[in-house]
Amino acid sequence: MQGSDYYIPALALAVALVVKLPSLWHSRRSPMSQAIFVIIAASAGGFAFAAPPSVERVNRLTGVSNVSALIVYCFLSCLSCASMVLLLHWRGGPEASVRRQTRMWIAATAGVISTFCVLFALSDVPAERPRDLDTFYATTPFIGEMIVLYLSAHAATATVVMTKCWRWSAELRAAKAGWTRWGLLTLVTAFGLGLAFALLKFAAVGARWAGTDALDVLSTEVAPPLAGLGALMTTVGFLIPVVGPRLESMWDAWRAYRLMEPLWSALEPWVGDGAPMRIARTSSLEMRATLRATEIADRLLNLAPHLDARHRAVAERYATGRGLELEAALIVAEAATIRAALACPPVAGAPARTPVAATPGRTPVAGTAARTAPVADAAARSAPVAGTAARTAPVAGTAEPGRLAADESATGAGAGPLPIRISGTSGLAELSRHFSRIHPTDLMADAAHSESN
Repeated sequence: MQGSDYYIPALALAVALVVKLPSLWHSRRSPMSQAIFVIIAASAGGFAFAAPPSVERVNRLTGVSNVSALIVYCFLSCLSCASMVLLLHWRGGPEASVRRQTRMWIAATAGVISTFCVLFALSDVPAERPRDLDTFYATTPFIGEMIVLYLSAHAATATVVMTKCWRWSAELRAAKAGWTRWGLLTLVTAFGLGLAFALLKFAAVGARWAGTDALDVLSTEVAPPLAGLGALMTTVGFLIPVVGPRLESMWDAWRAYRLMEPLWSALEPWVGDGAPMRIARTSSLEMRATLRATEIADRLLNLAPHLDARHRAVAERYATGRGLELEAALIVAEAATIRAALACPPVAGAPARTPVAATPGRTPVAGTAARTAPVADAAARSAPVAGTAARTAPVAGTAEPGRLAADESATGAGAGPLPIRISGTSGLAELSRHFSRIHPTDLMADAAHSESN
């Protein structure tokens, strides 16, 4: 990294801190929030003060040569300590044990930083070295010891954190904690880069002790980019479990919202007379998906008197016979039943939002129940095969297909409005997906075939 290159990660981390600051402020009493604040702020500060232009400016303002190096060492020590504290609280355990270990790490870091200050004050470092202080003063009394202490503490912390993160990620391999595991693996890589940084610096300093500057390039050219990347990845690793689930929730809501579009549009004639629900333009994706699911549920209530239980039973038996498991067959049957009902116009003179009185002949769709089979076939082609029902959306009111068919046959067509057995945003999104795979031409062709017979 050369000159002002240090400011790029510093600026990125500063932006991340500004974005995260409101939520950190609301939970400012939480040790985890405090640790996250220190991690991001210390990383940004370390890069800002390590930049050669900053080194020269700080030295001039303070009148103390190379004091910027001391500031950078303190920042990075705070970063290491906060990372360990956050990991302790993240992992959890007995409260007394976590508190004791947290205090131990804070006390150790405070001791290290105090030692840095004492050694720097005792040292004589008149020559300003903005890029190669570690190697230039490697053999100078007091400052040389400060450099070794800093690199040793950095390497030790990186090793401990990396080991703990790796072990914890292995424990989570079989658990449903994907975001946490990815965050831990990112931290393993980040602190692995931090360990490599310390080892490369040690190699260059050791070469100076041996009387050669042949390895100075490791300290001045190779190690700094590793430290920069490691600091950025440290911040990302701790933010993944926090930001990841939120992004996943937004993605799921957006996907459900889009999937519900075909069914929502097809049910437009069944809106009714009530005033449409409105939400602010700034409403979240989850709110928009919930509103669309609510509107679909209301429209299906208005359509319920025109749904045929016999069609549903035939479609479900047909879908089950095609190898679909119970939940998948239920979704296919509901989609086929809705599509069949929508193939005919609403009953003349019936208010769209008032259920039509149930009569034995209330369902004038497709003529006979047997005509629902091609519709179910169209939906079944888009449904998961046997063994994958667990991946379908949650379904309400699941019943055994054979029993369901018998019950609905017994109640007959005049048993009242037929409720839809699927609910919830994800359930209605899956229902809409299968509904969109059924084309009205399937119904028309089947009706024509039935009339010809």
